[in-house]
Amino acid sequence: MGNLISFGAVILLIILLLILIISNIVIVQQSRAYVVERLGAFRAVWNVGLHLKIPFIERIVKKVSLKEQVADFAPQPVITKDNVTMQIDTVIYFQITDPKLYTYGVEHPMNAIENLTATTLRNIIGELELDQSLTSRDTINAKMRSILDEATDPWGIKVNRVELKNIIPPKEIQNAMEKQMKAERERRESILQAEGSKQSQILVAEGEKQSAILRADAEKQAAILKAEGEKAARIMAAEAEAEAIAKVQQALADSLKLLNESAPNDQVVKLKALEAMEKVADGKATKIIIPSELQGLAGLAASAKTVFDTEDPKA
Repeated sequence: MGNLISFGAVILLIILLLILIISNIVIVQQSRAYVVERLGAFRAVWNVGLHLKIPFIERIVKKVSLKEQVADFAPQPVITKDNVTMQIDTVIYFQITDPKLYTYGVEHPMNAIENLTATTLRNIIGELELDQSLTSRDTINAKMRSILDEATDPWGIKVNRVELKNIIPPKEIQNAMEKQMKAERERRESILQAEGSKQSQILVAEGEKQSAILRADAEKQAAILKAEGEKAARIMAAEAEAEAIAKVQQALADSLKLLNESAPNDQVVKLKALEAMEKVADGKATKIIIPSELQGLAGLAASAKTVFDTEDPKA
């Protein structure tokens, strides 16, 4: 019976020992770090991986996230150089780079960063007037980041970026700014309307100009075509006349050739001369001189003409 009790006690002791060992096995996740103390003093910083903590001697005092974090602070009242009170809230992007300094560097690090941010913001805005404060966000952000990063370095914190989330001026200034913006919008609208009307007039004028140019070109082309038509008609008439003259000359040449080949006598030659005189008489001349050698043939020609006229070919 005693042996059985002793065996049960050993089993229980082994189980308790296993539970104790398993409960002190620590697995550190990615992007995290554990600060460990031994008997109240800093022992080590455990990074990602498997670690075994000594029971009752070592303890984890702080679990730190190494990821970039965001702190959105409530609006802070600040006074500008020209004595205008504004409400400004800021957003800080920071990262813990040294878990040991973050654990032992300052008590309540986030409260310290918030107070430091408010103080730095008041100092910077106090050197600027209202208009500069509203238009110099990038400059203010850069100055605050530089000052905060330097001040939080002993705490194991790196400030990556600072943003002014909202700048809220007094109500009366907001109303004045809204009126100014409304007037500016109306002015721009008037300018746009004037520009639109101007562009419309320009387009109408351009259209009329193009229409006038097209009409002038059409009239010019019509005149050119008409002139070319008249020119072509005159050329064709002249060519026809020249062709007719050439044909007449050719016929005359052919008749002379035939006349020469038939060996005409003196009477035939005089008759041809008389025909030529007849053509001359068809003109506008009122006085014609007939050579003496042709006068004798005049009666003969007149008699011949009478005979031919009285003969009826159909008889």
